[in-house]
Amino acid sequence: MLFRYSLQAVLFIALMASIAGLGATITPAAPDGLHKATFAGGCFWCMESPFESLDGVAEVTVGYTGGDLKNPSYEQISAGDTGHAEAVEIVFDPKKISYEKLLDVFWHNVDPTQRDRQFCDVGDQYRSAIFYHSPEQEQQALASKTKLEQSDRFANKQLYTQIAPAGSFYVAEKYHQDYAIKNPIRYKYYRWNCGRDERLEEVWGQAPTH
Repeated sequence: MLFRYSLQAVLFIALMASIAGLGATITPAAPDGLHKATFAGGCFWCMESPFESLDGVAEVTVGYTGGDLKNPSYEQISAGDTGHAEAVEIVFDPKKISYEKLLDVFWHNVDPTQRDRQFCDVGDQYRSAIFYHSPEQEQQALASKTKLEQSDRFANKQLYTQIAPAGSFYVAEKYHQDYAIKNPIRYKYYRWNCGRDERLEEVWGQAPTH
């Protein structure tokens, strides 16, 4: 995928790969011409892979955002009370893929009817959320949520997905990055044991791509 992007974008990806092993590092700004999108949907292992295969996505990083605690660790996040959520930060080329498309992929990988949890993971650190990076992203996120609320699929159901401004995004520890690729058996067992795909099929009428 890298050859389709500028040298600046390639250097950005290399930088992200190097700092991913540090943990609690704040991600740098996106290279010129690329944008960021940030989503939370429960376990970040499961939110990473749906976006990585999309044409126009340059990089997906798992980490922590939405709270005030600086330099959080995975242990602190797991214990709760940090205000942070496990999340993914996506760097994408808006000329190749739209933010609306990323929103669509996000929604189909979460259960928006669950509050402060996703599937078997309970706590506000596993909440579903859209963290917008611009007024345009905010408008599109709100519009997409309103459309779902008015749809037959979610009639008379409350959608708890948070829509909030993006803040500092702290890169998770290296072993969390690309977990589905590095640990495919454990990853598949976790998804199955958590009932994620079964519930997503109930909510959306089809199993997600991951």
